[in-house]
Amino acid sequence: MTNERAKADLATIIDGVQEQMRTIARLQLERAELVASATVRKRVTVTVNADNTVVETTFGPDVEDLTFAEIARAVTEAAQQASAEIARKTRDLFAPLQTQRDQLPKLTELVEGMPDLRIPEPPRAPTTPPLQRPVSDGSMRFTDVEAYDHENDRGHRATDSGW
Repeated sequence: MTNERAKADLATIIDGVQEQMRTIARLQLERAELVASATVRKRVTVTVNADNTVVETTFGPDVEDLTFAEIARAVTEAAQQASAEIARKTRDLFAPLQTQRDQLPKLTELVEGMPDLRIPEPPRAPTTPPLQRPVSDGSMRFTDVEAYDHENDRGHRATDSGW
């Protein structure tokens, strides 16, 4: 009798795993179609795909009024906002999978004494430019560089012929 119960439990688990695999395949296809756009300063729009790859950058009217540094910051900010939107859309898309996963029995419930195995959350990657991050790993820093005030340089515009 116990053997029949174990077989039934195993069949239920296998069915649940197979359903989860079908759900994952469908969600991966849907995820691949995701895109998100963000606009900063009403002049710079960046669109990213589901892999956070920039697929389009557009500049609106009067972008020539911005300095190169302002345009660069706007592009970076728009890309970060679009990437955050992709992350939100991906979480929302995969929420049913998490619900399905929560309904499956845990390994600790099936095998007595088995530890609960969980994949740890990866650390968040920094969004600051590399040269503005603190150096803690002994990597190289260049100290023999000239300072340039990008903030107050209004001499060059995006429409200059040197661009």
